Amino acid sequence: MLTFALAVFFLIITPGPGVLSLAGVGAAFGFRHGSRYLLGLFFGTNLVCLGVITGLAAVMLAEPGVRTVFYVISVGYLVYLAFRIAFAGSKLAFIERTTPPGIKGGMLLQAVNPKAYAVNTALFSAFAFMPETPGLEVALKLLILNTIWTAIHFLWLWVGITLRRLDLPEKMQRAINIGMAASMLIVVALAAFAPH
Repeated sequence: MLTFALAVFFLIITPGPGVLSLAGVGAAFGFRHGSRYLLGLFFGTNLVCLGVITGLAAVMLAEPGVRTVFYVISVGYLVYLAFRIAFAGSKLAFIERTTPPGIKGGMLLQAVNPKAYAVNTALFSAFAFMPETPGLEVALKLLILNTIWTAIHFLWLWVGITLRRLDLPEKMQRAINIGMAASMLIVVALAAFAPH
């Protein structure tokens, strides 16, 4: 169980579309709107969990046409987001929107987030710690996953809010943007070169 918890921690804390966009919403719109977006990410990631656990995600993605459409949308969105971050100039601009994305936006992001599918597939297909009672194991995994997931996502929201409050020099702001964009492009590269 401890190995599973550590895997959850390290797989979720690494930058991906969910946490980077959450930090962006926090930086752009503050805690209240960031919390709504976080709630959408939470619902979305749990829907992905259920899709992985029930095998629905595997069945849908086994269809080459569906898999290709999902792949193009996912990679396209990640590249788009990375370029928006990288070319935001000297302003801290994780995202640039006039209205916050809200619960629906968080759910939609997780629906096309390849990291969400990869992480949940890894976590629920491995790390067996109660093989004699698989139903209880899945329930405990969901509890552990959601507890760690929530704490990490609130941490990323706080990072975004904190960065907004800092009066950083332009070079530092530019470096943050480029670092975040690079993180997004690494996710894109991993998705692009992963077996389909």
